[in-house]
Amino acid sequence: MKFIFEVKLNPGFSAEEYAANWVEASRIIQQTTGARGTRLHRKIGAPDTLLAIASWETKEARDAKDDRRDHRVREILSEHEEKCVITVIGEFEEPEWEVLPGD
Repeated sequence: MKFIFEVKLNPGFSAEEYAANWVEASRIIQQTTGARGTRLHRKIGAPDTLLAIASWETKEARDAKDDRRDHRVREILSEHEEKCVITVIGEFEEPEWEVLPGD
């Protein structure tokens, strides 16, 4: 499943700063059972807006993760609460089919 959210950065907090924190927290979170990777995208023409996509084996695995278990992840999430606005777009099932180049 995919967990997708938008990140709107407050003035003075750059996408590069957010991304550095994202990588650090993701290294820890990706050790959770069922984690399948993360992606971060910058919106074209809006450098203060990012799209985050986290992949999980199941919704249950994503729901079971506990970001409070690691003090560094807690610190990063606390910083993000002050420096950006995060809006959950939604949780999505894996596609029943994909159209890829060359298929």
